[in-house]
Amino acid sequence: MQKLVIKGGTALEGEIPLRGAKNSALPLMAATLLCKGETVLENCPRLTDVFSACRILTHTGCRCAMKEHTVVVCADSIKLSEIPESMMQEMRSSIVFLGALLGKTGSCRVYYPGGCELGPRPIDLHIEALCRMGARIERCEGRLDCYAPEGLSGCNIHLKFPSVGATENVMLAAVLAKGETVISNAAREPEICDLAEFLRKCGALIKGDGESTIRIQGVKELRGCTHRIMPDRIAGITYLSAVAVTGGKLKLLGAKDARMDNVLPVLEQAGCRIDKANDAMYLCAPKRLRAVSRLRTMPHPGFPTDVQAIIMALMTVAKGVSVFEENIFECRYRHVDGLVQMGAEIYVSGRIAVVNGVNRLCGAHVAATDLRGGAALVIAGLAAEGTTEVRQVHHIDRGYETIEKTLEGVGANILRISQ
Repeated sequence: MQKLVIKGGTALEGEIPLRGAKNSALPLMAATLLCKGETVLENCPRLTDVFSACRILTHTGCRCAMKEHTVVVCADSIKLSEIPESMMQEMRSSIVFLGALLGKTGSCRVYYPGGCELGPRPIDLHIEALCRMGARIERCEGRLDCYAPEGLSGCNIHLKFPSVGATENVMLAAVLAKGETVISNAAREPEICDLAEFLRKCGALIKGDGESTIRIQGVKELRGCTHRIMPDRIAGITYLSAVAVTGGKLKLLGAKDARMDNVLPVLEQAGCRIDKANDAMYLCAPKRLRAVSRLRTMPHPGFPTDVQAIIMALMTVAKGVSVFEENIFECRYRHVDGLVQMGAEIYVSGRIAVVNGVNRLCGAHVAATDLRGGAALVIAGLAAEGTTEVRQVHHIDRGYETIEKTLEGVGANILRISQ
């Protein structure tokens, strides 16, 4: 067990390099299963979820190696199309291997995924879509036995909700399927575009990514390529927020293609000045932030649910009242208890959270309950007086590469301690 110990109250200043996006790296790693020859993924973050994906690829028979921030995969000798339950439980995104394995081998056995507990996140959309493409999927005691004896065939698929995971699974299943697949009400997140760009480099025929309708014409084979993973926009917002809450200054390197335009206006409304030049982004924060009146989480291009907890941590010390409305997950206010322990004034009723900014937070012993909520507690600890201890750090490690070293590099007093 490890914990982060933070002594807050210091204005942060310096440079932080932005690594590749976790939410892009994982479906890209699943996509390597579809390719002949060697695939090279550059700018890959060194995260526990990425290491889990490497273990899954190795288990199936792929040759998978990670050196520094580059992953090399060769899927020419897949031997197994079953992913053990223990591996599936390590991360929520493991479900994306379903579409890739089914598209490549015609049959697979997987289990329900794990990951952060943010309330019900059913995979019915994934299963319904794949069944429309000709798959037979049998559910038994948390296991999914999947068959496509005659191969998958393209069809028209309308998603009831623009699910990122379901869109990715259908894309991965469709690129080698017979005929054309049309996904309507598709997710429009930048990570979908990154996956589509990678698949096109490998020989796939995809149009419409980034829009609500994606068209995919199946091809006979894909070949590996070299692809640089897009910068992590959620990590970028996290580090900008960590510096903003302390009244500091930050140069965020490698942020040119991070696509944070749906969140940056929120930081500017809070009083931060943000400038862009070449491949970097600059933030200069005021001595005290201003509250942002109302934020509603919505599918892209709306305000992302993944930064709700992060921005809420900022608003705990902003001047005025902020209102949050969570429309994606039912249980995404689990970080509120930790913030309240630190002196925040937050009132939750159903999907609504009202934050009345206070003059100061106080250090406390708190526990991360999920990935982004854990990051929010770290941000609050940087602003708090005294010492904050954040336990359950494994949640944070799923999405941030050595967060303590990154923040220490811009002046934070933060240590990782093994208990």
